[in-house]
Amino acid sequence: MDKTSTQAEETTAPEEETPAPAEQAAAPAEEAAAPAEEAAAPAEEAAAPAEEAAAPAEEAAAPEEEIAAPAEEAASHEVVNAEAAHDALTAVDPRLLVREQGLLGYWAEFKRKVHAGDLGSIPVVIGLAVIAVVFQLLNSNFLSAKNLTDIAVTMVGTGMMAVGIIFVLLLGEIDLSVGSVSGVSGAIVAVLSVTHGMNEWLALLVALVSGAAIGALHGFFFARIGAPAFAVTLAGLLFWLGFMLQLLGDNGTINLDGDGVVGKLTTYFFTDIAAAYGLAALAVAAYFLGAFTDNRRRAAAGIPSRPVADIVLRSVVLAVVAFAAAYMLNQDRGLPLALVIFLVVLVATDFVLRRTAYGRKIFALGGSVEASRRAGINVTAVRVSVFALAGFFAAAGGLFWASKIAAANQSAGTGDLLMNVIAAAVIGGTSLFGGRGRTWNALLGALVIVSIQYGLALEGIRTPVVYMITGGVLLATVVIDSVTRKTQRTAGRA
Repeated sequence: MDKTSTQAEETTAPEEETPAPAEQAAAPAEEAAAPAEEAAAPAEEAAAPAEEAAAPAEEAAAPEEEIAAPAEEAASHEVVNAEAAHDALTAVDPRLLVREQGLLGYWAEFKRKVHAGDLGSIPVVIGLAVIAVVFQLLNSNFLSAKNLTDIAVTMVGTGMMAVGIIFVLLLGEIDLSVGSVSGVSGAIVAVLSVTHGMNEWLALLVALVSGAAIGALHGFFFARIGAPAFAVTLAGLLFWLGFMLQLLGDNGTINLDGDGVVGKLTTYFFTDIAAAYGLAALAVAAYFLGAFTDNRRRAAAGIPSRPVADIVLRSVVLAVVAFAAAYMLNQDRGLPLALVIFLVVLVATDFVLRRTAYGRKIFALGGSVEASRRAGINVTAVRVSVFALAGFFAAAGGLFWASKIAAANQSAGTGDLLMNVIAAAVIGGTSLFGGRGRTWNALLGALVIVSIQYGLALEGIRTPVVYMITGGVLLATVVIDSVTRKTQRTAGRA
């Protein structure tokens, strides 16, 4: 036995010297396995002779065991993930699954939304219907073609500014400077084009870029310096109001050319009846094709999708509304240019928010800033860009207001304009707490605000009463928003 062991040791000695680098490379793995080796120490000491004889074989088998262990763990994880994936597929978007139950599914979905506090735009649509019925009963001219056309044109200035506010509200912040910024844009166009003779298109571009720059400046102080957005934009409200007054000078009013670029924003109409009907048909076709394509994409991905009948029904409802609006516009002066521009802006911004990575980042920041930062989102850049957009749309809205009165004066951007803009965004369905809203809310909210104003004006209601009624509507909307958020939190959706 001694001779045999001696020969075996001599034979294995060179082999032990040869794999020395491999043993050094395997040192971290041996250190990681130290706790297990210490636990097995008594057994190893008892079986020392056998282990020494079998050491080469164990060393050769050890890597195979280490490789096999992760493989077994991976296999077990694959089974678990496959089951979870199957469950996730069957649980995706219960609202779409309910729709597949037919008419009963709509009722079940409505009850689920009410229970979860997810009513969407239903309260606004109901409110618009109530407003129309009440004011039409009070004055038969409310639903006349002329009055509805005037409402459609007037709401564009408020709605355009509300689009920018919606972006800011999605972050859970507020911008109090949009009224003053709108006044500055009108003053810039008037001073450059009228006083200094600059090309009106170029003056308009300078005004829009100036609005975006002002918004970006506010965003810098908020996102980079860390000052509260409320305080920064409140300071901006005062500063840019003074800047506007300084631009207008002692006279305080600069009249614009009614036939110029800015002047025609609210006075130009497409008188051909084909324009309004064509826009209505284009809107319905675009909605149907977009919904149908999205439906096929979801079906191809194996996730629940809407029944084709659901898409057809929604398209029919949209067609009724669109062609009714086109008919009423054609009964007066035709399709307003202002309304066309506003609708294009709504479609473009809605696409940005719902279909791009940038839009998803905005919603993510509105949900949780810290979680967004940990996910790799450049929080500062997104915040600055959002306030720049708010400034841009405030400037655009200011141009429509300047076009409405064909002048830039000292009262531009003042009064109840700021409150109406914020009210339009909130009344339309955008949450004050961030993370919930769409740019189409600007259309609904502005329509509610302007409809109330025109209805009260037809009844000869004084301005103080108009302010009180508008404030009451805004308060009711904020209360509904707060109650809805609490309901969603209770249902686990907030």
